Amino acid sequence: MQFRTILRILGLLIAIFSVALLPPAALAYFYKDGGGWSFLLGFFISLVMGLLIWWPNRNAQEELKTREGFLIVVLFWLVLGSVGAIPFMLPDEHSLSITNSMFESFSALTTTGATVLTGIEELPHSYRFYRQQLQWMGGMGIIVLAVAILPLLGIGGMQLYQAEIPGPMKDKKLTPRIADTAKHLWFIYLGMTIACAFAYWLAGMTPFDAIGHSFSTVAIGGFSTYDASMGHYDSWVIHLICVVFLLLAAVNFSLHFAAYRGKTVKAYWRDPEFRALLTIQGGLALVTIIVLWWKSDAGLDTAWIDGLFQVASIGLTAGFTTDSFSTWPLFLPVLLIFASFIGGSAGSTAGGIKVIRVALMYRQGKREINRLIHPHGVFSVRWGKRALPDRVVQAVWGFFSAYALLFVLLMLGFIATGLDDYSAFGATAATMNNLGPGLGEVASNFQSVSDGGKWIAILAMLFGRLEIFTLLVLFSPTFWRH
Repeated sequence: MQFRTILRILGLLIAIFSVALLPPAALAYFYKDGGGWSFLLGFFISLVMGLLIWWPNRNAQEELKTREGFLIVVLFWLVLGSVGAIPFMLPDEHSLSITNSMFESFSALTTTGATVLTGIEELPHSYRFYRQQLQWMGGMGIIVLAVAILPLLGIGGMQLYQAEIPGPMKDKKLTPRIADTAKHLWFIYLGMTIACAFAYWLAGMTPFDAIGHSFSTVAIGGFSTYDASMGHYDSWVIHLICVVFLLLAAVNFSLHFAAYRGKTVKAYWRDPEFRALLTIQGGLALVTIIVLWWKSDAGLDTAWIDGLFQVASIGLTAGFTTDSFSTWPLFLPVLLIFASFIGGSAGSTAGGIKVIRVALMYRQGKREINRLIHPHGVFSVRWGKRALPDRVVQAVWGFFSAYALLFVLLMLGFIATGLDDYSAFGATAATMNNLGPGLGEVASNFQSVSDGGKWIAILAMLFGRLEIFTLLVLFSPTFWRH
């Protein structure tokens, strides 16, 4: 294990992250809201921390192996989440406890969107912007951005990229060089954010709110600058813009690149995961709209936009709300929570198990049924026009098994901290799927959860953001052997 090289990279990444504390500091002085010193102090602390880690190891430039990539990713998210919490915990009238500061920071960076805050619109502009910015940075993953920079510093990046990108098939690159891959991902992400902010602004948001909400929309994070979330805006146009960009962000970014490079949208429809994503979202929206129209007092005009919005927001793991979906009639609250288990496409900013894994499990189930009917038949699991090797299918089932076991253990942990069964289920789903709002006591926020429960939630967020195995592999004795 090349520990000195790992420390060198970690120090550089922390120093790079420190720059992210300057925009909210500038906003604090622009709006004169008094929060600037917290961000300036946080900038100097993180910059010095990064330089102190980097300097003694600056000459360590050994080649990275895959396991070093996994360790760097996990360490970076742990350190980044901790450093990102500094402005929240520095003493002023808006300071939070260490536990709440860490919860808010990790929730933002993992794009979970759960919060312990109320009265968000009363916070200084700098703090409100900082929460949104953290989600934006976590959405694509700072590691992917760093992969584009690290080659310039003499550091290989493929190991980091493989550890960071979600999905069962990580050996595909958009371009021959990993740095070019990361740059293309980043430019697509940035362009989508600008387009989203411009659309929000045209629809009536202030520039501050348009930028802030575009950050959390494209990141599929769900943080808002208001307690009422998107419900603050009584505008079906704004809600529809949010749905459109949530769907775009939930699509595999390699498809966006293929469409851009080929100057055609045919690449989308040829992708089976994209078609499955639209089918799932369309079916859920239809059921939700019909039930809302049938069982609530809302008219069809209200039911269709509320149903469409909440299905996209909860099903794609954003967590924006226009209404308290946990109080909706019949099975809708649980249906939407279960929809978040699927999430979006692999290679997107969405959370959840991912559409491709769910689709492959479904096809594997069909294959087993066919084998029972025709014991001597030869059946393969196909994806598009190619048959997948068994190792991919086995990896999917391995992921699902680990996910299910971890879900049970975390849920039991939440119950042990005092949450009732219903709330514990909602809290586990909300954090592991990087969703945000849950059910029962955590339907709106995690303020009532004990400190122990919040640390369990942070762990669940990390497992969800790092696709379980990236973090779980560190607990294997084999990982640490030479």
